[in-house]
Amino acid sequence: MSDVKHPGIPAYQAEPEMVRALGRVAVFMGGDSAERDVSLKSGKAVLAALVSAGVDAFAMDVQGCLLKSVENPDFDRVFIALHGRGGEDGTLQAILSQAGIPYTGSEVMASALAMDKLRTKYVFAGCGLPTPKFRTMTAAGDAEKFVQELRTPLSVKPSREGSSIGIRKVTSAAELVEAYEAAAALDTQVLVEEWVEGPEFTVSLLQDRALPAIGLSTDHVFYDYDAKYLADDTRYRIPCGLSPQDEAKLQNLALEAFRVVGCRTWGRVDIMQDAEGDFWLLEVNTVPGMTDHSLVPMAAKAAGISFEELVVRILSDTLEGTDA
Repeated sequence: MSDVKHPGIPAYQAEPEMVRALGRVAVFMGGDSAERDVSLKSGKAVLAALVSAGVDAFAMDVQGCLLKSVENPDFDRVFIALHGRGGEDGTLQAILSQAGIPYTGSEVMASALAMDKLRTKYVFAGCGLPTPKFRTMTAAGDAEKFVQELRTPLSVKPSREGSSIGIRKVTSAAELVEAYEAAAALDTQVLVEEWVEGPEFTVSLLQDRALPAIGLSTDHVFYDYDAKYLADDTRYRIPCGLSPQDEAKLQNLALEAFRVVGCRTWGRVDIMQDAEGDFWLLEVNTVPGMTDHSLVPMAAKAAGISFEELVVRILSDTLEGTDA
């Protein structure tokens, strides 16, 4: 639940000229990744908002061979609501690009990079952006060494999963071994990083603008899958609780992270703040959730942007470079 109630936002209707320019829109959802259920919820919400705004849109549950989705297409552009591998990692983006079909969100390189948490952190570190110290773990036998090299507690993550799937907090070598084996069952690439104790924030980006930051609080060990999509006791702070100066610093850091990864149009950046007040980048999300628990719609609402306007603005960027 949000700590702040926002005033009602007037109903949004897309301009007739834009509706005509957008043509027929396929909302890609579902997919075969571990985030299929969340994707279906996101896609249904996006579809309902587009239709409500006057856009000619329909749902496509994309499963199996992605190439089939662009064979004899009966649509003009795609709103991507696919989360995780196949839909968020550059694969679908490459297929749509090759087919000449406009699509929402980041392009191939940025999508692939942001989906890979390890390589995203290499980019952050190479650009001098603050991110927790990290290692790649390839064998359970590395546990003792990593515990000595990095401060505990540690976070263990499958590098190329989303929605906090497979993430664990560990405080010992024995726990690290167990968490590594669980993460390795989901991904051959496992990321181990220092755990930052302190408040968690997320900043949504829309058309090169940072929306109001959201502070996250949960009784779970961290903001995990259950806290994100199922629990009703997760607390969202808007305003986020920071001073105006610190929130501006947080928003600028999120924008910089978004830009160095090469993202476009919309997304979300997750950031921690330590006991000294310093901010630490965790990851960039190029196709964030759009469910009733999701953060981008929440941030947009705080900025006076309805859900309908949000999805149309995301979709409208696909008109760039066309004859519309």
